Amino acid sequence: MASSLIVLNGQDEIPNYTCGRESTPVAVLTGTSWATSAHIGPLLELYKFPQLTFSSFDPMLNDNGQFPSLYQVANKDTSLAHGMVSLMLHFSWTWVGLVISEGQKGLQFLSDVRREMDRNRVCAAFVKMISTSLVSLMTNPRQHDFLTTETSPVYVVIIYYDTESLNEINYHLAKYLVTWRVWVTNSQWHADTTGRNFILDSFQGTFIFSNHHAEISGFEDFMQEATPFKYPEDTYLTMYWFNNFHCSFSAPDCTLKNCIPNASLAWLPVNRFDTSVTDGSYNVYNAVYAVAHALHEMLVQQVQTQSNQNGGQRSFFPWQLHLFLKNIQFKNPAGDQTNLDDKRKLDTEFDILNFWNLPEGLRLKAKVGFFSPHVPSQLSVSEEMIEWATEMTETPRSVCSESCNPGFRKTLKEGKSVCCFDCVPCPKNEIANDTDMEQCVMCPDHQYANIARNHCLTKSVTFLAYEDPLGKALAGTALSLTLLTVLVLGLFVKHRDTPIVKANNRSLSYTLLVSLTFCFLCSLLFIGRPNTATCVLQQTTFGVVFTVAVSTVLAKTITVVLAFKITSPGRRMRWLLVSGAPNSIIPICSLIQLTLCGIWMGTSPPFIDTDAHSEHGHIIIMCNKGSLTAFYCVLGYLGSLALGSFTVAFLARNLPNAFNEAKYLTFSMVVFCSVWVTFLPVYHSTQGKVMVAMEVFSILASSAGLLGCIFAPKCYIILLKREKNSLHAFRNKTHSRGNIPF
Repeated sequence: MASSLIVLNGQDEIPNYTCGRESTPVAVLTGTSWATSAHIGPLLELYKFPQLTFSSFDPMLNDNGQFPSLYQVANKDTSLAHGMVSLMLHFSWTWVGLVISEGQKGLQFLSDVRREMDRNRVCAAFVKMISTSLVSLMTNPRQHDFLTTETSPVYVVIIYYDTESLNEINYHLAKYLVTWRVWVTNSQWHADTTGRNFILDSFQGTFIFSNHHAEISGFEDFMQEATPFKYPEDTYLTMYWFNNFHCSFSAPDCTLKNCIPNASLAWLPVNRFDTSVTDGSYNVYNAVYAVAHALHEMLVQQVQTQSNQNGGQRSFFPWQLHLFLKNIQFKNPAGDQTNLDDKRKLDTEFDILNFWNLPEGLRLKAKVGFFSPHVPSQLSVSEEMIEWATEMTETPRSVCSESCNPGFRKTLKEGKSVCCFDCVPCPKNEIANDTDMEQCVMCPDHQYANIARNHCLTKSVTFLAYEDPLGKALAGTALSLTLLTVLVLGLFVKHRDTPIVKANNRSLSYTLLVSLTFCFLCSLLFIGRPNTATCVLQQTTFGVVFTVAVSTVLAKTITVVLAFKITSPGRRMRWLLVSGAPNSIIPICSLIQLTLCGIWMGTSPPFIDTDAHSEHGHIIIMCNKGSLTAFYCVLGYLGSLALGSFTVAFLARNLPNAFNEAKYLTFSMVVFCSVWVTFLPVYHSTQGKVMVAMEVFSILASSAGLLGCIFAPKCYIILLKREKNSLHAFRNKTHSRGNIPF
């Protein structure tokens, strides 16, 4: 307050009066503390005195109603949080700690950085607010011990200082000698801590976001040439030389003597004197030029509007400078654009500095990156230049959970942040082709997931082919049974005049053998690449030839019954057997089946279909039956015929054995019905090629059952028991059981 009065009065005696002739300044440059600016501002405002603050940009000082005469020289640093989070993302650090000094700026930064972290899925392991109050530090020192056992393990910590922060944060960091963490901080951080010259191993590798500014031309030469002998009025240089260059004071005039010859500030190590331009120094540099430009424009305007009658020195009031300071915009000698209008200020760009303290005490800040909020590629980092913290030999990782590799998806842990998760394998036929995917992606129907489930592969087209082992086995079985049936037919034709062949209607036996041949051959329609023709022929051929076979068995069964019914002379049913009435059962039953197949083909015929889900990695081409109702009607009709044949044969099983094949017919129908009853549940429980193979197997098994049960005993007699296949043998059996004509 006293300094403010001196500035306003030009003296240090009576407040609010200008009694002396000393000149007063035209503007005031205030320092780094927000509180200082806030306290001085109202007093300076009484006189409309321009106040330029060279601290970092503070949104609270933007209030023109409260601080109408205050100008902030620094550019906006609202993109600091964005830049720090961008650095986190560059190194894939998603689990970081936050240590922030209390105060309005600290709270504002916390809000900004949390918003950026949430937007980019970076999580805070802990948040510690450090009080800037000395009273708080003295009364509650544990508040500053933020690296406690309760703190979540984390390798990267963001530290935000404001201009009022105490250096005790540095003290508590160094006290722990933490050499395995990466610190990311703003430009208010500095290496030395309140004069302590201990070795700062804890801060090796610290990243510092410093406001970017151009180099000031001639500044290095000035620092090398600045000595107390060249500037004797600068008492700071005099005392600094005395403390650092082994000087002594002469008794009479207190001048320096016995100093190191040709000493220069550039000789001193960085920890003793840093010759680089700090953010505050650069803001002072711009503030001086801003006032100079404003004064120049004001004086030029006075010259143009007023005449200097007496040729004396022009006088003006400080408040007149406001009009020019508000609109001032210029390029400083370093080439940077400068203006004091908060509305026209741009977000500052940041140099990313890396703190090197090895060898011990080096304390060098090397530029390793750059961040600009105004360009698309906002962040650039030279990783090869980075010196990491002690005991770190490679880029550290700071994550709550390790990344989920391709093929796995993230599942959040209950009660934890989004950065803490478990990795779960993708479900069947789903993939995750990137790291840390939250959802697996289903492969299209024509593709399938590989074993690692990180890539979709194109499915190969397949079907029950002749080249497949299963196809070969079924085709070979079908052809073998077909050949066997033809041999049996040839055998019966060759021995067509023997009693065993002539018994039970020889023509029906031929018909049954021919139909069984086609039954075996129709199974080949189910093997090979399906097309429209084969899809239609599969079902119609299967339905018709099996109807012929089963109706033939029914006709043979009825023939056996009729044969024994007419053994007594004069029976009325004799004409049915002689006229061949049982043979008419075959065309009648076949015509009914043809009608059913015709309705099926006319309403909803079979068609080519694909099955992309039954077999992993394959798209199966198969025939869709179209109407399942029609398919089951065909099977149901066959089942009714088989059931009728079984019933008639079962009733005739106890007739004399000489001519009675009812037992064989009964057993054949049991096998036939058993196969197809078993087929239905198994068929519905299988998919793909196995379903087709199951249908082929049922066709072959039921046909083989009919062939074996009916004709195997007769072939045995024809080939091995020829003595039983003679008229004399049959007559001997007949004499004992009754005379039955052929």
